[in-house]
Amino acid sequence: MTNNEAAKKSPPTREPIIDVGIIDRTESVVVRLEGSYRFADGHRVGPGEIRVICRDGRLSCEGALRGEFETLELEPEDPANCRFVLAATIGIDFHWQQTETEAFRGGLRLLVRDESHLTVINQVALETYITSVICSEMNAESPVEAIRTHAVISRSWLLAQLDRKRGQVSFLQGTKPVPKVDLGQKRDLPSFAIRIRWTEREAHTDYDVCADDHCQRYQGIGRTGSPQVTDAIAETRGQVLLFAGKACDARFSKCCGGVTEQYQTAWGDEEIPYLVALPDRPGSEPAPGHDPNLPALTEENTLRAFLQDPPAAYCNCHDASILRRVLNDYDQATADFFRWQVRLDAAQAGQLVAEKLGIDLGRLVALEPIERGPSGRLKRLRLVGETNSLVVGKELEIRRALSPTHLYSSAFVIDSEGPTERPDAFLLTGAGWGHGVGLCQIGAAVMACQGIGYREILTHYYPGTEVVRCYG
Repeated sequence: MTNNEAAKKSPPTREPIIDVGIIDRTESVVVRLEGSYRFADGHRVGPGEIRVICRDGRLSCEGALRGEFETLELEPEDPANCRFVLAATIGIDFHWQQTETEAFRGGLRLLVRDESHLTVINQVALETYITSVICSEMNAESPVEAIRTHAVISRSWLLAQLDRKRGQVSFLQGTKPVPKVDLGQKRDLPSFAIRIRWTEREAHTDYDVCADDHCQRYQGIGRTGSPQVTDAIAETRGQVLLFAGKACDARFSKCCGGVTEQYQTAWGDEEIPYLVALPDRPGSEPAPGHDPNLPALTEENTLRAFLQDPPAAYCNCHDASILRRVLNDYDQATADFFRWQVRLDAAQAGQLVAEKLGIDLGRLVALEPIERGPSGRLKRLRLVGETNSLVVGKELEIRRALSPTHLYSSAFVIDSEGPTERPDAFLLTGAGWGHGVGLCQIGAAVMACQGIGYREILTHYYPGTEVVRCYG
């Protein structure tokens, strides 16, 4: 049995090797080999720089390696000291998107994606991958208990993905009307289209996970951090969060906004007992299932009050010293993550919808909530235009449709500016940063700063689970 085959059994009893997509669908890439690498047939290349261009479905190489190939697979001669370096884009399509130079250990694969595009893959041991993920997702100076927490959930999430079917993408379009919330407006419009879409992390076909926010941030060995990070991860080596004997699909987001969200709001309609809505506050230790102490945030008036006067929450943190300690530089630029406002020009919003969804509704005249999850996040939103209307979901599709990048979250209420029948703009007032399902990264970091241990943090965000060491 290969390591990859072992990884697909949940949980594995030895450390898997995984394939991480570093760059996908690029026409060319420049890779600097720092050390000697070998092909499967024993031939060697490096150190040196290789420029690879995809032409007519083949990889054309110049520099330290010359020739044309269908696929390139290189293994380091000295895994501890060899590395390859390239420029990669991080935060793709989000408001913090940028390009940075990154270095990676492990194997290097380049394969043809289509006639003119290639994909770059890093083959790496899971624990090496986790060490980089932790310092890509959070600051290396984060509290030790926060690092231990994230090591366990990142490891668990990855193993759960390897154990699931890939390519789960749900897309529904139709003309059957959906009941809408009565907002005091009478609209005698015809049947309208429905677009409900979500993309699972297993959608990658040529590798196990990608290196960006779609999966987990993996930004190379430059993010491996301080000795405390290495030690904290080593202490949790092989530890996996389990539910009913299987690795947990331990989702996480940057900031829940005060209440975490259930799995169904963001992804498939199945119920996952440990991915439920719960208040992000002290003393909230619900059993699996619905927490009766949750505010009724599916109701518009309750949600408005929650946004304007939020209750105590771990992630309601404005302590600059804590945020500097837990957030990477590019994340610190986002200061309004707990509560935020966005103003959408009505005409520009219509153009955004046309560009993002490929459906021209004309100028938008109304945004009508249809269904919300228990954290207040929109699951379905009706977009009413001057020429047509559309119901869109789930939460990420809503965030994508109404922003040049993505809205921080879909937990927002809507106010119109200007004439009722033809508003000038829409003011969105919202909470949180991300889908809100599972662990709240800022909330967990604040808990750790308060001296709360990683096992207790995991119990708070994933009720009914246990931590088990699956391999040493």
